[in-house]
Amino acid sequence: MPETPEMNGAESVVRSLHAAGVNVCFANPGTSEMQFVDALDRTGLMRCVLCLFEGVATGAADGYARMAGMPAVTLLHLAPGLANAGANMHNARKAQTPMVNLVGDHALRHRGYDAPLTADVEGAAAPFSDWVRTATGPDSFAADAMAALAAALSRPGKVATLIAPADIGWEAGGVLAPPPAAPAFAALEEGVVARAAGMLGPDTVILVGGGVLESPDALARLNGICAATGASLRAPTSNRRIERGAGRAGISKVPYPIDQALDALRPFRRAVLIETVPPVAFFAYPGRPSLLLPEGCETVTLAGRDGDGPAAVAALADHVGADPVIPETTRPAPPAPGPITPEALAAAVAHALPGGAIICDESLTGGRALWGATEGAAPHSWISLTGGAIGDGIPMALGAAVACPDRPVLSLQADGSAMYTIQGLWSQARERANVTTVILANRSYQILKAELTAVGANPGRSALDMLNLDRPDLDFVALARGMGVPGRRVEDAVELQHAIAAAMAEPGPYLIEAAM
Repeated sequence: MPETPEMNGAESVVRSLHAAGVNVCFANPGTSEMQFVDALDRTGLMRCVLCLFEGVATGAADGYARMAGMPAVTLLHLAPGLANAGANMHNARKAQTPMVNLVGDHALRHRGYDAPLTADVEGAAAPFSDWVRTATGPDSFAADAMAALAAALSRPGKVATLIAPADIGWEAGGVLAPPPAAPAFAALEEGVVARAAGMLGPDTVILVGGGVLESPDALARLNGICAATGASLRAPTSNRRIERGAGRAGISKVPYPIDQALDALRPFRRAVLIETVPPVAFFAYPGRPSLLLPEGCETVTLAGRDGDGPAAVAALADHVGADPVIPETTRPAPPAPGPITPEALAAAVAHALPGGAIICDESLTGGRALWGATEGAAPHSWISLTGGAIGDGIPMALGAAVACPDRPVLSLQADGSAMYTIQGLWSQARERANVTTVILANRSYQILKAELTAVGANPGRSALDMLNLDRPDLDFVALARGMGVPGRRVEDAVELQHAIAAAMAEPGPYLIEAAM
């Protein structure tokens, strides 16, 4: 009988991750990761998705975990590759999305020679990771991977980065490791439900994030609490995922523009926080505060980011005797023929969206009317940019489609930020991902023009040249076609609605360039 070859470190990691429920690898490998490429091939245990840029790999892992509830693993190459991946690791970290990164490094014996790609991998990982470790031996490599997975799945979700010296992966002596224990929620603080209930009234805002927004039942209970007590309900500006649409209770978000945010929160003297923290402005502005709640606003945290928000909401509803409420929702009228304005775009999406769709939102200024208009659209999941590092939308839509192949994904994408990770379209084509990408082509970094005004500047030609995407104009249909994604350019709002509906009814990726 032939002798079974001894397992190496890389294979022990792949087998242990798969046994623990990790089924997808978004990869941009190099030489120091070839032992993982081999192990993934030989075992056949994971779906391997090739990404042509490391930021696509981490952005896709972000979108995947938001929809699957389990992390994917990324395969990245040394410190430079990790640096390319960092922006979308940052977005995932701000969303508390679980992510496991495997980053190859030089073999231990090769580190002292300052080879061209030698750099401080741990130092590169630290700013964008909640947990970092370097493997030290093939026999403990899988255990390190399980520690990374445990960190990623802890409450709240975290970005975990395991650095894999090449020889640790190729050397024999790999040992399988058992899956980590299921994470536990932090318990409710004694008496906190009564304290929160005592604060509810017309001058109170309930601010909720995290898992609460992913639970239609919790949102209905919160609407009932507000109806019973006169309190108001808000979500943070940026969120990991929200379940919404007709037949579900809606929620307003704290606006992004600083003055609108201050106006929205100015009436409140008390705040109850559930799986979130007091809201902070995205940036500092002359003459405006950094904290958005009014000065002196009394706050209580019913459940922290490590708590079970839906259970806390249920306890609060029981305490105040509130039944679930689902307010009636409406859609705007369908768009009229004519230019694609933000309002016309929003109406087109609201009427074209099929039930069960996933909206991936990196629309920025062009999508400012989308949130209200789609409250009464068909039931859908909404995932969006969280950390402010633009370039997450196209890869996040790829990851969502891999996680939910039976659900159509609508990617609403600003044109400037699309160029950060445009390579993600190639991966969408290769994977036959069911993604319809709508590029909001206003030919500028419009959001930065607003920011320039917000700091008191009076922009001239030189400033505007740094913010306009012209000379030459970008041709997104041609770019998509070059990566295997069919598409068309649309200039009329009614035509846009029909184009979105038709594209989402067909499998596979499609791109629509909407001239705004």
